[in-house]
Amino acid sequence: MLYVVPTPVGNLEDITLRALRVLKEADLILAEDTRTSSVLLKHYDIHTPLKSHHKFNEHQTSDDMAERIRGGLNVALISDAGTPGISDPGFMLVRACVERGVEVQCLPGATAFVPALIDSGLPCDRFFFEGFLPQKKGRQTRLQQLAELDHTFILYESPFRLQKTLEQLAQVCGGERRASVSREISKKFEDTQRGTLAELIEHYKANPAKGEIVIIVEGKEDE
Repeated sequence: MLYVVPTPVGNLEDITLRALRVLKEADLILAEDTRTSSVLLKHYDIHTPLKSHHKFNEHQTSDDMAERIRGGLNVALISDAGTPGISDPGFMLVRACVERGVEVQCLPGATAFVPALIDSGLPCDRFFFEGFLPQKKGRQTRLQQLAELDHTFILYESPFRLQKTLEQLAQVCGGERRASVSREISKKFEDTQRGTLAELIEHYKANPAKGEIVIIVEGKEDE
């Protein structure tokens, strides 16, 4: 069986008892970065063998790993933080398993955008998860499409591109569109700033951001 196991996005206590049991009982853990995951496993005294599975090798290794799972191996798939497959490697291995009739179980657990969405104070009954924008080709077109959505949308961003992205959002959505920026979710210096895009641009000009970033933007109002 393939187990897809969410891991904490910050605070190591944000993991379920079931996830810990699966990680201990699996024959093998596939990790996005074995060095990062070793910190979590050491914290919980888990000694299951680790193997790298990341965006640079998943194209080549997913089919072979799915065959090994079909042959009787129990594998737990984790990413550096959050749920594999959500802006992290995972989809290709899950698809390869499904195509071969291998059972897949995805455990419920941590993902960064849910607490950021709730904490934003923006409508969360309907929302669109975009994840990371294209860095170059197609970026402006995608921003313009997102600006026309009539419900809240969600972006992931690095702190180094946050200012540029907020400015581009203001260009296509208007500076008065409400938004929030959450960073370091569940960590010691967790912070959420809310306001218009124009206000957020000014805030982060004066206070450059650090850490993992989630941007929440309200949808376009009806004319």
